[in-house]
Amino acid sequence: MSASKTIADRLKELGITLPKAAAPVASYQPLVVQGNQCYLSGQLPFVDGELVTGKLGADVTLERGQEAARACGLMILAQLEAHDLLERVERVVKLGGFVASVPDFTDQPKVVNGASDLMAEVFGDKGKHARSAVGVPVLPLNAAVEVDAVLALSGA
Repeated sequence: MSASKTIADRLKELGITLPKAAAPVASYQPLVVQGNQCYLSGQLPFVDGELVTGKLGADVTLERGQEAARACGLMILAQLEAHDLLERVERVVKLGGFVASVPDFTDQPKVVNGASDLMAEVFGDKGKHARSAVGVPVLPLNAAVEVDAVLALSGA
């Protein structure tokens, strides 16, 4: 991605329209900026306005889980845009992926690739990050996936 191209230009080039940033479902902030770091709360997967629910390895396929993780990534971008921070992203530092799954499901990393691959598409090398991908028994609102993020921002 060229230095003069904005993230908005890149999203348009990729044919990506960001969803409306979701409001918090409990007592927390969607994101907190401290110095040049931005900490994003876990984002849930909305596809076509509907929350993707269920468990991987039971009623959610790997492909649907990857789509859900990508939707979480889109919501991360939407939160950044809503807080006028999208163009200030200097680096995606880390993603944390949580996958509601049955005990014998072990493809959490493949699921969370949905969000990771999106960050690389949008930000290029600056979107390559450290990551965790963890299987959990249940997520808020019965979501199939949740992804949080830590980003470095330019300017203070």
